[in-house]
Amino acid sequence: MPRYRITIEYDGTPFLGWQIQADGASVQGCLADAVHKLGGERVEVRGAGRTDAGVHALGQVAHFDLMKEWPADTVRDAVNFHLKPAPITILDCMVIGSGFDARFSAVGRHYLYRILARRAPPALDKNRVWWVPRPLDVAAMAAAAPALLGKHDFTTFRAAGCQANSPIKTLDRLDVSAVGDEIRIEASARSFLHHQVRSIVGSLKYVGEGKWPVSEMAAALDAKDRSRCGAMAPSDGLYLVRVDYPPGPFPPRERG
Repeated sequence: MPRYRITIEYDGTPFLGWQIQADGASVQGCLADAVHKLGGERVEVRGAGRTDAGVHALGQVAHFDLMKEWPADTVRDAVNFHLKPAPITILDCMVIGSGFDARFSAVGRHYLYRILARRAPPALDKNRVWWVPRPLDVAAMAAAAPALLGKHDFTTFRAAGCQANSPIKTLDRLDVSAVGDEIRIEASARSFLHHQVRSIVGSLKYVGEGKWPVSEMAAALDAKDRSRCGAMAPSDGLYLVRVDYPPGPFPPRERG
């Protein structure tokens, strides 16, 4: 039974998120339906991350198994055809060892958050940026970000319903930069807590607005208290950019 690894780009605006939902469209569900149209097989498409409603992806990774072996290019092109008109595209497809798991084999995840800080609302980037109709102090935001780097208890920046076993995560990168009116916040870690990036971005905005001093980011982290978090950023501006994996092969896992 061949296993296929796919890299996916999607606009999350019309979806309730990655995971299949009973009451609306999901990225996972659209992919499963398209694969079914390819060869008549019902499969579970397992992703590297369960992005929330409205969150976009430039490089989400997923895998699925098929009974019949197809050329990887055929799978990519045929599934893309059957995905129309959903705003989802398979960028790359490959056959991979059955020990590969899109979620559990990942060693790094990279996110981008886009803020448009200007008086005029976006036209071309509507639903793809967080529009803030005033300038933000990017230098202050960049100065506050390093306080969160490294291994910490991120309870303050964790969703109340987060199902992770521990609030302790290691944040490898948190960079704040600006290109014109757009502020770009880039975050990297092996894995993230639910709503962690959006919670961090919302708190950085408080710093950029002058509501928080730079030192408050460290104080909020140390408090380990969700009530100390800034208002969470909306989903529109968040993108899953890339997922990292160790080099293969991925031999079948032993069953115990």
